[in-house]
Amino acid sequence: MGAEPYYGPDFGLLHRQDPEVAQVLLDELDRLRGGLQLIASENFASPAVLAALGSTLTNKYAEGYPGRRYYAGCEVVDRAERLAIDRARRLFGADHVNVQPHSGASANLAAYAALLQPGDTVLAMELSHGGHLTHGSKVNFSGRWFDVVAYGVRRDTELIDYDEVRELALRHQPKMIICGATAYPREIDFAAFRGIADEVGAWLLADVAHTVGLMAGGALPSAVPYADVVTFTTHKALRGPRGGGIMCTRELAARIDRAVFPFVQGGPLMHAVAAKAVAFGEALRPEFADYARQVVANAQVLADALAAEGMRPVSGGTDSHLALIDLRDVGVTGAVAEQRCTAAGITLNRNTIPYDPEPPTVTSGIRVGTPCVTTQGMGAEQMKEVASLVAQVIRNPDAVGETRARVAALTEIHQIYPSEL
Repeated sequence: MGAEPYYGPDFGLLHRQDPEVAQVLLDELDRLRGGLQLIASENFASPAVLAALGSTLTNKYAEGYPGRRYYAGCEVVDRAERLAIDRARRLFGADHVNVQPHSGASANLAAYAALLQPGDTVLAMELSHGGHLTHGSKVNFSGRWFDVVAYGVRRDTELIDYDEVRELALRHQPKMIICGATAYPREIDFAAFRGIADEVGAWLLADVAHTVGLMAGGALPSAVPYADVVTFTTHKALRGPRGGGIMCTRELAARIDRAVFPFVQGGPLMHAVAAKAVAFGEALRPEFADYARQVVANAQVLADALAAEGMRPVSGGTDSHLALIDLRDVGVTGAVAEQRCTAAGITLNRNTIPYDPEPPTVTSGIRVGTPCVTTQGMGAEQMKEVASLVAQVIRNPDAVGETRARVAALTEIHQIYPSEL
């Protein structure tokens, strides 16, 4: 069957019917095509993923699970969800996968709901040391509903202190231990966390939202053999649609599924589930492993090149897709650096560094990631150029015009979503 029967997005219709929204879409394409995207938690979904997202599957209510829905007419969308589940299980070697969570945060909420009661003690990474809002921040459900004890990194090495994690676990006897981070550049020792969790009888939750794509491609060790529950997102290094997922042991499958629906969510977004299936299928191909390894290699070159520019990588470098850069030696805050880079067409984010003297709105650091630029086909030489561009505009705001011109020249060679195929 060809593509003729397919009914999908018609941009011409949108442009005629709602030119204001159409212009937003065009302006975002211009921003992406003309700038460098260094946000560690972003990527460029493939045209195939975007086609699934823009499909009529968005119309279907499908509360429940394949073969056990609360609405009729789900026999077609059931196939999409089964494909997503089967592909994710093959990709990660997981016993059970739930592909319905709308986001990483809702996946984490479901994991808490499946394993804990409000008031239970949780041991998780301190947000300012690289953790996540859903790992115990007081402004989040996790910090309001649970007694969260935080571990961090050592001052001297800026690495997780596994002895401290064990001591805190023995002292506080948590019901659950969380490993995984949003701004920790180094490999996490899941086996060490498993040992600590077993010693105190705690569940082990691995939140690998940031690194799941690298695990899929074999560029980082997988958390699946070690954790009771693994939560993840599909839109970062995995390069899929915005959304989340949960993997778990066979014994926890029913508890996880009940926590997602009906406890946390109602109807799943079936167009997003289909797009997740597409992304998992892409990640099963051999070329995705090459991509994942290149993401890490690019991050390491970028971190080293920034270090050569006098911008210190936290922990001395990276094992993953991101680097955390301490800007104190160049006398610029993270907030100022973010603003200067944005003006030059370089999108990155300010970020706290461990033991940061500045507040989160200011910060002493920036976070840079390589999933997007690697998707664009950039390699080591381009990462050196990117580091030069970042350093130039951070040090000298008068260089915005020159830097933006260099950015445009680089992105012209490495186009994303080209306007002409």
